[in-house]
Amino acid sequence: MSLDENIYEIRLEKLKKIEALGHPAYPRKFNYSHTVPQILTEYSGQTAEELESPRVTVRVAGRIMAIRLMGKAGFAHLQQDGQRLQIYVKKDAIGDGGYELWKLLDLGDHIGVRGYLFRTRTGELSIHAEELTFLSKDLLPLPEKFHGLTDVELRYRQRYVDLVMNPEVREVFLKRSKLVQSLRRYFDGQSFMEVETPMMHPIAGGAVARPFKTHHNTLDMDLFLRIAPELYLKRLTVGGFDRVYEINRNFRNEGLGWRWNPEFTMLEAYQAYTDYLGILDTTQGAIEQAVKDVTGGTKTKWGEHEIDWSHGNWRRMTMREAIVHFWPEKAGAKPERNDFASRASVEALVERVRGAGISLKYDAAAPVGKTIASIFEAVAEEHLMQPTIIYEFPTAVSPLSKQKPDEPDWTERFEIFVGKMEIANGFSELNDPEDQRQRFEAQLQERERGDDEAHQMDLDYVRALSYGMPPAGGVGLGVDRLAMLLTNSSTIRDVILFPLLRPERASTAEDAESAEKETGKE
Repeated sequence: MSLDENIYEIRLEKLKKIEALGHPAYPRKFNYSHTVPQILTEYSGQTAEELESPRVTVRVAGRIMAIRLMGKAGFAHLQQDGQRLQIYVKKDAIGDGGYELWKLLDLGDHIGVRGYLFRTRTGELSIHAEELTFLSKDLLPLPEKFHGLTDVELRYRQRYVDLVMNPEVREVFLKRSKLVQSLRRYFDGQSFMEVETPMMHPIAGGAVARPFKTHHNTLDMDLFLRIAPELYLKRLTVGGFDRVYEINRNFRNEGLGWRWNPEFTMLEAYQAYTDYLGILDTTQGAIEQAVKDVTGGTKTKWGEHEIDWSHGNWRRMTMREAIVHFWPEKAGAKPERNDFASRASVEALVERVRGAGISLKYDAAAPVGKTIASIFEAVAEEHLMQPTIIYEFPTAVSPLSKQKPDEPDWTERFEIFVGKMEIANGFSELNDPEDQRQRFEAQLQERERGDDEAHQMDLDYVRALSYGMPPAGGVGLGVDRLAMLLTNSSTIRDVILFPLLRPERASTAEDAESAEKETGKE
């Protein structure tokens, strides 16, 4: 029997003894008068004398996080909502039955306490217990230093323990909640309507990504988990909802990484009668307000860097300007604007970048615009630490965005970069049904070339556009990535309560035998 199994059995026996004392093993409720944070807020400033006259009686519930027995008395710390309060237990005050219960309690147990507030000899605010109520037994031992485990995945897998043991983890998710609340308030305040669109789609659309596939038995049809709500939200603008947004869960069947989780949260919004610059101003305003609401200021830490989110620190560059601005010295003279105009000149840029020792994937059969986007990723993205807006993207990588009137190979599209990663993507939305049909057909050709992330044909969406969609700007904002930046979290797993993980590997007798061979204990 392992140590944990042994402790489990010991504590199970204690639970039976607690029941024998007349306490339900799993009671249904506890009527409390205060929470631990309320007591600390209201009474931390009061002296021992002020707590005595008049005496303050409280009923509090919480989890035992420290316990110390001393003969016929003892101390414990109760934790609730991430904060702790000491209780003092004395046999004379709680009686024989109460003290028998006290001796059967363990770290991690939930209890209710009735008593009065006082200060100990050391001045610590405490509850002098007059009654204990058993609420729940912790049958497995809490770790002493959960954050110190070398198996980082265990913290994600057992987030329930991570939250109990690490106040800083709890704080991350409180800030994430404030972030979502702030975004919702901002868009509501700008007369946007929050909506809900399907999460199961007959066609995977609205983004360039590989979907998860499922099957509906009754209808006998394949469906795809949503990769983006875009096409449904734009259908609503056709229907007359001029400003809509959705805080949505999306699913993309892609690799795992410090910025990627197959299930993630995005805010997507569409604003009629404006273009990409109009929705950009709305998005920038929402982000700036969220930073203030979550952090109380305009500057945040990101690793060793400080990010300044104040309005005057945001920078704007076209994709071509960014490539020129960050062009590596080893690659020779900075490109001219006409260097982006033809396949031959773009291929020459690829060779120069590779010649400078920079890794750059290149497919000679891919559209020129796709190659330019790859050059940008290779030479510019790593420099975008402060809030930076990159706009004007190639048409080849923007199947849902309106083209520039004077340059059909380029679109009215922007991305916002902070901390060297993209956090938002917006367009002047394409509302020409014939142009959209041709873009979908071009994407189908990319699928035939082996790009399984290319967009599929959606004839119903083309039909919706044919009923007339007003000019509009749209944006997708990555909530998880913004949460990372505002909490100084180095991986997306730190801001998702239950990130997707590899299956937990069960230990077997073969594992034990293998371990013995490796350690020479056979």
